[in-house]
Amino acid sequence: MNHRNKNLAGRSIRGQLEAMTRKRLASQDIVNLSDFRSLRKDQYQPSILVVDDEEMMRNALKRILEGENYQVILAEDAMSLTKILDTAQFDLILLDINLPWVDGLELCAMLKGHPALSHVPLILVSGRKTKEDIEKGFAAGCNDYITKPFEIDKIIDVVSKSLSPVEVAK
Repeated sequence: MNHRNKNLAGRSIRGQLEAMTRKRLASQDIVNLSDFRSLRKDQYQPSILVVDDEEMMRNALKRILEGENYQVILAEDAMSLTKILDTAQFDLILLDINLPWVDGLELCAMLKGHPALSHVPLILVSGRKTKEDIEKGFAAGCNDYITKPFEIDKIIDVVSKSLSPVEVAK
């Protein structure tokens, strides 16, 4: 087995092909932008569920997260969320607290208490900023809490860290 095959032996065929394509694209003096974008789109994109009753906030989070190469699913309240839960899978939930019908804290506790969803990181995003509000969020089971208005870099950082696998202490 030559050196090149040894490096590729442990990867899947798809991973091998993507690595070879990236290497060949990188060796070109001029890269076709559509080829580069196509390669990036084919890579796995984590899926994020955004639940917020404010359309402008949902759309802002969607643009921010899609710009970071995440797939985004939107829900405006608990009723629209019930339809999504039956059909979609997601890697992370961003949840507003001030929702109509079912409060975000109650919804957080229900989602974190469900066996199929308890492992999904849940970040509360709220205009409620007091220490007591934040403590209630963590008591309901959220993994992190971001206050509105938020800085774009902050939300990207928290989402990225929440989706990263936890390193086991050695």
